[in-house]
Amino acid sequence: MKEREESLRKVKDEILNLKDSPLYAERVENKYLPVIGEGNHSAEIMFVGEAPGKNEAKTGRPFCGRAGKVLDELLLSVGIDRKDVYITNIVKDRPPSNRDPLPDEIALYAPFLDRQIEIIKPKVIATLGRFSMQYVMNRYGLDFELGVISRIHGQVFSAKNFKVVPLYHPASAIYNQHLLPTLKEDFKILKAV
Repeated sequence: MKEREESLRKVKDEILNLKDSPLYAERVENKYLPVIGEGNHSAEIMFVGEAPGKNEAKTGRPFCGRAGKVLDELLLSVGIDRKDVYITNIVKDRPPSNRDPLPDEIALYAPFLDRQIEIIKPKVIATLGRFSMQYVMNRYGLDFELGVISRIHGQVFSAKNFKVVPLYHPASAIYNQHLLPTLKEDFKILKAV
């Protein structure tokens, strides 16, 4: 356990000092914090979002804004305690104006996510949104299964060392209320896995 904490601390320190990131200036200018991840370092379930929003960048905590409230509600609906999972993003710094992460930003930050996965060794990776779905499925040999999120959400795919469950991003239920029941059903699948 101590070894995991030390390894994750090294990842955190490297991200804190990632001055060559195109998002570093945004971090400094706005007094934002990178959002490394939080939760159980031995979690069986790891949630991977796309990039931090404004609330996340202000606090350094993943999913602490409106989308986080939806995520908490979804976890509660299937009896999973947030403290038992690990939550992170591919991109650890906030893109300006809440825009989608760019391919070069994903490429720069993805190795940190890969190391977090390697250290935590989850049994299930639940991707939240299309960017994390595309990255994780491509990176871990599931590119042949990849499709649009509206077609493959809630399905279970087997990578070498873990299962991957693509999910809609919790923010989608804020903008499209009719997606909340779908997300709740998908979380039941996540609990069953």
